[in-house]
Amino acid sequence: MLKPHRPRARLRALAAAACTAALGATLLGVAGTSPAGAAPTARPATTAQEAAPTAAAGRKVIGYFTNWGTYDRDYHVKDIETSGSADKLTHINYAFGNVTGGRCRIGDAYADHEKAYTAEQSVDGVADTWDQELRGNFNQLRKLKKLHPDLKVLWSFGGWSWSGGFGEAAQNPAAFAKSCYDLVEDPRWADVFDGIDIDWEYPNACGLTCDTSGRDAYGNLLGELRKAFGNDNLITSAITADGSDGGKIDAVDYAGAAKHLDWYLPMTYDFFGAFAAQGPTAPHSPLTSYPGIPSEGFTSDAAISKLKGLGIPSEKLLLGIGFYGRGWTGVTRSEPGGTATGAAAGTYEPGIEDYKVLRNSCPATGKVAGTAYAHCGNDWWSYDTPETIGTKMTYKNEQGLGGTFFWELSGDTANGELIKAID
Repeated sequence: MLKPHRPRARLRALAAAACTAALGATLLGVAGTSPAGAAPTARPATTAQEAAPTAAAGRKVIGYFTNWGTYDRDYHVKDIETSGSADKLTHINYAFGNVTGGRCRIGDAYADHEKAYTAEQSVDGVADTWDQELRGNFNQLRKLKKLHPDLKVLWSFGGWSWSGGFGEAAQNPAAFAKSCYDLVEDPRWADVFDGIDIDWEYPNACGLTCDTSGRDAYGNLLGELRKAFGNDNLITSAITADGSDGGKIDAVDYAGAAKHLDWYLPMTYDFFGAFAAQGPTAPHSPLTSYPGIPSEGFTSDAAISKLKGLGIPSEKLLLGIGFYGRGWTGVTRSEPGGTATGAAAGTYEPGIEDYKVLRNSCPATGKVAGTAYAHCGNDWWSYDTPETIGTKMTYKNEQGLGGTFFWELSGDTANGELIKAID
């Protein structure tokens, strides 16, 4: 069984400090995000409206589905249908395929295409048989697409745990691209997928590991993917939302690479969290800056403004929403900025909890920077609610963005409370 991935645990502050030490002048001769305790670099006051012309907003709604969610989380493709989420989605990103040995590889064969589903578990009420060619999530997604013919599915590769393989892949991008095409277009499941999503965390910067492949490696890799997949398949990419000066956006030619992609998914969440165990407490997905924010440039608007300022069309940018919260314990202050003693308890990982749990266990007590926070007992959590998602949708429309994406489907309520708040 595949060891489950840590759900978007990016440890941004710690990774940024490591990046500064490991890469030094590699990142365009500038330092990364200030290490903990250093004064953050002020960001020039540039608004998204100044950065690029505003187009009409798009209506893409893209949800990540995790293959490991079929284990402890007991979340299956059928739940996308019964929650009403399938009616709201335009695309599903299936996470994750592995990147190793310079190639795209299966992430979890059992969950992906081997697990047998009973009639009760199956999308269409028909049980898998022992001798059928395709089972698992892939077959369930095929059934879901039959119920929703306009729904598209992309296979996402990499993620926090498996991005370390992209550096080797970038050494021979043509061979990597061919391996990805051959895997996604395998005859057993070619009809399931409509393209590929690349989640490289992070090119020419640090995530779980540090990459030194250079400023142009990311675009070269995507260019070879476009050649391999052609124009009839979708190619998208989840990217950093670090809008700070000299941060991860500055480490890569995202503007040049944009021509190879249908759209970018800037991960506008996980900016702050209990990876800084003593705080200060701060919302993990702020839409805008606010007085006392721990690091300038760590907001959705800063990322979108910076990317638009590079000349990337607004319709190629989607706004990210987290269907979960991040939290601390040992907190006595209700407002952001308090000290803590560590990560709050979570069902699957300390410091992280699904919205469907938090809405009852620690209801929101305040709002800041376009998102919500909650102080209950000694715990302090930040997360989005239907109300704050509405605020973010107004922003998405004002900026003419191509749509919305979220991480991930199992964090929502059984009746799809959050996805129904997405415009």
